[in-house]
Amino acid sequence: MSTSKNIDRMSAFERALKRIGDFLGAAFLIILFSPFFLIIFLIYKLTGCGAVIYSQERIGRGGKPFNIYKFRTMVQEAESEGVPMLEKPDDSRLLKYGKWMRAKHLDELPQLINVLKGDMSFVGYRPERQYFIDQIMEKNPDYKLLFVSRPGVTSMATVHNGYTDTMDKMLKRLDYDLDYLRKRTLLLDWRIIIDTIISI
Repeated sequence: MSTSKNIDRMSAFERALKRIGDFLGAAFLIILFSPFFLIIFLIYKLTGCGAVIYSQERIGRGGKPFNIYKFRTMVQEAESEGVPMLEKPDDSRLLKYGKWMRAKHLDELPQLINVLKGDMSFVGYRPERQYFIDQIMEKNPDYKLLFVSRPGVTSMATVHNGYTDTMDKMLKRLDYDLDYLRKRTLLLDWRIIIDTIISI
C-alpha cells in the first residue's frame, strides 16, 4: 500500500506556488463574479427560496474538518431525517433551477471563499463528509492518503466522472484522485482547470 510520504509527486516549491496562485486567483474571481453573486442572491430572495448559501462540514487536509460553502440547490429540509443522502436522478429535493446550476457547476462558486481561506485549492480531490468517508474506507482504506493535500473545487474526477451519486462512483472518483496525486504538477492543474471550463 502507498503511503502519504511518497504518493504526492508535487515538490514543496510547487505546493507553495500553487497556494499563492490559489489565493490570488480566488481573490480575483470573487471580485469578477460579485455581480453574479448579487443576481443569485436577488433571485433567491425574490422567489422566496430562503438561504442563498449553505455550509456543510467536510473533511480536508490532514483529515481535519472545515465548512464548505455552496449556493443552495435543494430545499432547506433536504436531509430532514438527519441522515446524509446522495443526490438521486430527478431528485424531488432540487430547486427548479438547482439541477441546471449543478450541471454547470455554478453552485460551486462560493467555494472561492474556501480557496481564499486555504481550506481548499482550485484543483484537488473533492472533499467528502465523514459519514461517506467511513463507508469508502471500508472498501478502500487508501482514501486516507488524500489527506496529504488540500481538497479542490475541481478535479480529474469532476471532469471525467461527473457528480457522484452512488458508492461505485465514489470509489471510481477515489481512483481518479489517487492517480492525480501521484502525477500532479502545476501544468496538470492547468489542464484540469481548462478541461473543467470546456466541460461547463
